[in-house]
Amino acid sequence: MVLFAATLVALFATLFEIAEPSVIALGWAVIVLAALAGAGPVVERPADAGPAAEEGDSVQSFGELTRFLDEIDLGIYLLGPDGAVLFQNRSAGVTFGAFPVGSHISARMRAPGVLDIVRDTLSSGRANQIEYSERLPSERVYHVRSAPVATAEGERPVFMLVFRDVSEGRRIDRMRSDFVANASHELRTPLASLRGYIETLQGPAKNDTKAQERFLPIMLDQATRMSRLVDDLMSLSRLEVRAHLPPDQTVSLGPLLEHVRDSLLPLAGDLDVSIELHLPQEPVDVIGDHDELVEVFENLIENACKYGAEGKVVDVWLKPVAPRGAEVSVVDHGPGIPAEHVPRLTERFYRVSVADSRSKKGTGLGLAIVKHILTRHRARLIVKSEVGKGTTFTVRF
Repeated sequence: MVLFAATLVALFATLFEIAEPSVIALGWAVIVLAALAGAGPVVERPADAGPAAEEGDSVQSFGELTRFLDEIDLGIYLLGPDGAVLFQNRSAGVTFGAFPVGSHISARMRAPGVLDIVRDTLSSGRANQIEYSERLPSERVYHVRSAPVATAEGERPVFMLVFRDVSEGRRIDRMRSDFVANASHELRTPLASLRGYIETLQGPAKNDTKAQERFLPIMLDQATRMSRLVDDLMSLSRLEVRAHLPPDQTVSLGPLLEHVRDSLLPLAGDLDVSIELHLPQEPVDVIGDHDELVEVFENLIENACKYGAEGKVVDVWLKPVAPRGAEVSVVDHGPGIPAEHVPRLTERFYRVSVADSRSKKGTGLGLAIVKHILTRHRARLIVKSEVGKGTTFTVRF
């Protein structure tokens, strides 16, 4: 029981350092289990039981420990004093692959920083920790801690190596940082413009009615632009937080596209553009999030209306794709997009023409939002454009 209780206490020390409420709660559960393990019922062993009975108790204790560790959602290794793997829990096996018992930790673990803290803990008996990241197959970040486990006098030393996945927290931190940087960069220009107009109206144009009539609509336009920009940034942040959660609604694309077409008719009328839907007779359904897909096709069809040619038609085609997919194409007949710009269209704030985008009240975030929504839906955005002939945006589910 000594190894069982000592390992649980060492694990609690690791959990407590993380200092997140849910993890702290798990840590207190570990302490209670450790206390119960250490204060279990006392069974008198016969005086002549000998070493075999003690060895049996040790094996039973180790078995109880490994069963418990297998249920914890952390990557956990127990190591001998020479760095040999005594045990690898289920979570570690899923994350890093199987480590044969008895093999040295360095035989499969190739991260120099992790091996350095293991070597230091094995030689000094001190706990160590490090943040370790992997780039492939996808970027993951781990808080890694190595620590000795207290064992009974005369027992072989045991050490613990624990990996906790903190990728989601780091990703959210990075998103917050990006949000602040993007917002401050994009809001600087309209704010400076507003400030200039306000100072003019407070000073030289204080009593100039004509200047006020000219400046106030411009100021309203700048304030509206900032509001749209903040809305788009917030939408992008919400999408990034939910990117790993696949949608689960059944969405009928025909009625959805009709709804989007109807909502954009006033804009199309102002731009002297008509929107033509080409829908199949049979219903076409996909698994998705209805509101997010409305946002996708509003963005694509609105862009086609704004950047296509006046007096032209925007064609929207829907067709089923075997076995259970679908394809929606939005076709404009405008000036087209030069080939060198096409790969970057979904980048945040990327504009083929800054002046043209701002004159049409674009924030530079519409296609970035489309990309994030389609990524969550496991769908693709395909862009084909020919200068002088027009552009086709195809969403393939």
